[in-house]
Amino acid sequence: MTVAQGRSNYLRLLPVVIFVVIAGFFAMALRSGDPSLLPSTLVGKPVPQTTFPAVEGLEVTAGKAEPGFTSADLAKGKISVVNYWASWCVPCVDEHPMLEQLKEESGVDIYGVNYKDQAAAARRFLGRYGNPFTAVGTDADGRAAIDWGVYGTPETFVVNGKGHVIYKHVGPITPESLKTKLLPIIAKAKVEAAAGAAGPSS
Repeated sequence: MTVAQGRSNYLRLLPVVIFVVIAGFFAMALRSGDPSLLPSTLVGKPVPQTTFPAVEGLEVTAGKAEPGFTSADLAKGKISVVNYWASWCVPCVDEHPMLEQLKEESGVDIYGVNYKDQAAAARRFLGRYGNPFTAVGTDADGRAAIDWGVYGTPETFVVNGKGHVIYKHVGPITPESLKTKLLPIIAKAKVEAAAGAAGPSS
C-alpha cells in the first residue's frame, strides 16, 4: 500500500471515528443519567450570530409587547442565560420553577428561545406557569438551534458579558444542578467580570 492510499483510507475512516466518539459521549450520558456530559463545541466561543424574533402576541403587560432578542444583546457586559424551551416539552414544565429560582438567586437576565412551537401555545404556557424571561425569541424552524448545537429541549447556556458561552446544561435544570453547577458558575463569572472591569492594579 502506498502512502497516498493509506492517507486516503484514513480520510475515509475519519467520519466513522468522529461518529463513534460522539456516540460514546451519548452512551456515557445515558448510562450516567447526566445529560450535561454531552459535548458542546460552543463552550469558550462567541454565541452564534442570531436574531430571535418576538413571540407573536406575547405581552409583558397589557399593551406592551415582550421583545425578541439578538446575539448582540448577550454581549453588553452582563452575565446572562439563554434557555431553549417549548410548550410541548414535558421536562420544560418541570424545569420552569427552577428558572424562576435561578433568576431570583442569581439576578441575571434570562433569555428564552421558544423552539419549534406555535405562538398561541407559547403564550398559554407562559400565562400558566409564569414568565421568568427578560425577552422571549422564537426559533420556529429550528435553524438557529443547529448553530447553537442544541440536542433538544430544554437546554440552557450561561453567557459571559463578552457574549461567550461559558457553560451548557443539557436537559432540565434540577434543584441539584441549580445549586452545584449553574449558580456557582454564574457567581464565578461575575467575579471574573468584575475583576476584568477593574483592570490591573497599580
